[in-house]
Amino acid sequence: MKILHLLASPRQEASNAWWLSRQIVERLGAQHPKAEVILRDLYASGIGHVDAVYADVLGSPFALDGSDAGQGTLALSDRLIEELEQADQVVIGTPMHNYTAPSVLKAWIDHVVRVRRTFAITPDGKAGLLRDRPVHVAVVSGGRFTGVSARQPDFLTPYLKVALATIGLHDLRFTVMEGLAAGAQAVRNERERVAVELDRQISGGWQT
Repeated sequence: MKILHLLASPRQEASNAWWLSRQIVERLGAQHPKAEVILRDLYASGIGHVDAVYADVLGSPFALDGSDAGQGTLALSDRLIEELEQADQVVIGTPMHNYTAPSVLKAWIDHVVRVRRTFAITPDGKAGLLRDRPVHVAVVSGGRFTGVSARQPDFLTPYLKVALATIGLHDLRFTVMEGLAAGAQAVRNERERVAVELDRQISGGWQT
């Protein structure tokens, strides 16, 4: 069992995204004591934007012939895709930035959603090439975007559903902490609520 833990918060281990995603990782670890956790902090590891070599190769109607392999950000893309392929579970800890994904998470997606590598073009549209597996997405937000108290739009969760489904990942499980800009007590309340929610999911037979 391998768990790939992606963190997309600029506050890194001081963030609520870290705390929430770690709650999920720890519960998965309790179910699978021998699980190996691979942490990729998208800020600390410096995920860069795709470059011209990457764009030229993906824009070509032909598959890689080997001449561009390992050049530019293609090498990084290969490593990120291999990490994803080897994972049995994926946990993503992310804040909502301006209603959508932080730029580092978008950059990671740009590297792993790659034509002829993780998805194919078919007469019926794009078809994912990766095997499906659980993807646990821990989302934190200063405002509220769910339920009757929602006061802002949500372009993050729909985007992740579509982008990851493109490469074959359909089993997305969202856990949300929101309204955190209200202050420390709001954070404590959300942490207590979500801990109970996660425990209930496990006691109810959290399928992994």
